[in-house]
Amino acid sequence: MKFEVTILGSSSATPVYNRNPTAQLLNCNEKFYLIDCGEGTQQQLIKYGFKASKIDYVFISHLHGDHYFGLIGLLSSLHLNGRVKPIKIFAPEPLQEILALQFKYSETVIRYPIEFVVTQATESVQIFENADLVVDSFVLNHRIPCTGFKFTQKKRLRKLIVEKLEEEQIDIEYYPLLKRGVDLNLPDGRVILNKDYTTDSDTPKKYGYCSDTLFDETYFNNIADCDLLYHEATFLHEMLDRANITHHTTALQAGEIAKMTGAAKLLIGHFSSRYKTLQPLLDEAKSVFENTELAIEGNTYII
Repeated sequence: MKFEVTILGSSSATPVYNRNPTAQLLNCNEKFYLIDCGEGTQQQLIKYGFKASKIDYVFISHLHGDHYFGLIGLLSSLHLNGRVKPIKIFAPEPLQEILALQFKYSETVIRYPIEFVVTQATESVQIFENADLVVDSFVLNHRIPCTGFKFTQKKRLRKLIVEKLEEEQIDIEYYPLLKRGVDLNLPDGRVILNKDYTTDSDTPKKYGYCSDTLFDETYFNNIADCDLLYHEATFLHEMLDRANITHHTTALQAGEIAKMTGAAKLLIGHFSSRYKTLQPLLDEAKSVFENTELAIEGNTYII
């Protein structure tokens, strides 16, 4: 089962040369989930070979422009390109008004349904579930209401040992029961133990997405034991005072958070435009959490 994230934007506040404002595309079993939608997201999707029409879910962490200024353009393009299937947006409530005003004054009537789910920045809750995954939102500590998101795979059915089933001439009609872990009593008297003909499916993986936030232990339980943790790392630690004033995290703090929450791997992003090279940020995070990578635009990270 495919579970991976592609970075579309990794810059904070403003676009800079080689870096765009925040956006990520999560692929779970060929279903696509857009996480934040900064300016230029459409161009990034085109650049890296993704079809915007395949996106059915959008998650917006908060209403600072570098996290959603690309959304109205994306929704408008989907309309112009003939989309008819619904799209579901999970976001703070005021975004509904913002979108409505944009469409009102451009005299645009979107031809497809937009299903809006209001996120809460006061409590951690499950906000979505389908056959592939569960999504929880959790409260971050930023200057305005802001949520992170945790994407957790669902446990898959057991895997059949098809060669052995064929050797034993077990009818294919019993395969669904075996995949669900059922032992069989066949009409010919044979007892088929599930454990002998199947193997367990892969352990479900977790992806944690921490948008803009201060270092704040109140959300650490929500991101415990992530297989891949994305965390903002806007500044080097020498600018801790600036990070605190703007409610952001340093690269050193991001490494500490990954270590404290038991992450398997850390991905840092949301880099300040003051940094022309990102190696110092990576080095700082790795000084406390070795398994750290930079969120590089166009790169896909397997979870």
